[in-house]
Amino acid sequence: MFKKKNTESVFSKYEKFLIALLAILQFTVILDFMVLSPLGAVLLKELDIKASQFGLVVSAYAFSAGISGVLSAGFADKFDRKKFLLFFYAGFLIGTVCCAMAETYNMLLLARIVTGIFGGVIGSICFAIATDIFKIELRGRVMGYLQMAFAASQVLGIPIGLKLAEVYGWHSSFWMIVVFGIPLGIIIAIFMKPINAHLLIQKKKNAFRHLVDTINNKEHLRAYIATVLLATGGFMMMPFGSAFSTNNLGLSIKQLPLLFGITGIFTIVMGPLIGKFSDTIGRFKMFLGGSILSMLIISIYTHLGVTPFYLIIVLNVIMFMGITARIISSSALISTVPKPENRGAFMSINASIQQMSGGLASALAGVIVVKTPSGYLENYDILGYVVICSMIVACIFIYNLDLYIRKKAKAEKEKQNDDLSKN
Repeated sequence: MFKKKNTESVFSKYEKFLIALLAILQFTVILDFMVLSPLGAVLLKELDIKASQFGLVVSAYAFSAGISGVLSAGFADKFDRKKFLLFFYAGFLIGTVCCAMAETYNMLLLARIVTGIFGGVIGSICFAIATDIFKIELRGRVMGYLQMAFAASQVLGIPIGLKLAEVYGWHSSFWMIVVFGIPLGIIIAIFMKPINAHLLIQKKKNAFRHLVDTINNKEHLRAYIATVLLATGGFMMMPFGSAFSTNNLGLSIKQLPLLFGITGIFTIVMGPLIGKFSDTIGRFKMFLGGSILSMLIISIYTHLGVTPFYLIIVLNVIMFMGITARIISSSALISTVPKPENRGAFMSINASIQQMSGGLASALAGVIVVKTPSGYLENYDILGYVVICSMIVACIFIYNLDLYIRKKAKAEKEKQNDDLSKN
């Protein structure tokens, strides 16, 4: 395992700025996706739609993001990553404006497709940038800081978004993201340095050939399979989280911001610590621990009826700690798979697989979960069993991927030592 280091001292001022910038950028993109879940209880009523239709609204973003990621993958390593990032972020903000202006179900569905086309690629670009800039020994901690964006969207974004929705209507939640995102895009354009070192080692081949070679790479296939399983388990419960809390657990809409806020605060605190431990004790061990914790809480949570608010908070905090451990450790592990010249394409394809798998999972969740006339959600326990099964299989694949990466690293090190001894 890696030796313990004082990683705070090895980050330069610009590297700290870059981590913060990428985390805030991720915050806006994640918030755009996350805010739809707590708005679910409002949208089901105001747009008079079924649970399956709402599941389609959520999955539409994921499917369009997945298709966009594949189409853009061939070009991902052909441009300065900063310029690539700015292009897709501008499109994401335009899509979010369309969401804010939507008045009907069909308009919202179309707007989510546009947003997904651009927003779904941004995460892969951010991870490619982080992997380009930071050494593998620090990758877990960097991923931990980036994961704070997920928690911050709960602590700051979702409660504020829900409050705005309560006072000004659900459209205002998307306007909030646009108002916050425009200045951020300007800061990126002015202060982020070009990221183009990968262009110096790029092989001369067209975008289509680069895409095909990245997809067919046997080393990449292991990561793709693991991503499918990770996304399937991660997305299935998310779309109906707020509806289950209000209709099954007995919470009010006004209690949701506090629930998400408290959960997010704990996740923000734990993110960097989980990242640090992931680098020291091993990524798979952290992933396994997070998976066991998540499965235990899910098995309890999905069987609950009307429950005291304090107990729901405790269960949510523990469950999200497990989920955060899974995300950070698996992200750090998968980031070691591609070579620098293929990193952008690999991340785009991997993100596409994640989005499409997540979209399929959301759509499947919409089929499993049934909303009764009273609003009560049935079959949520069955959904929990499906998620637990996918997590078990994911642990097996992540173990094999970790074993393969460690064997490969050992073989490369032995080869380097042999070359040095010969010289």
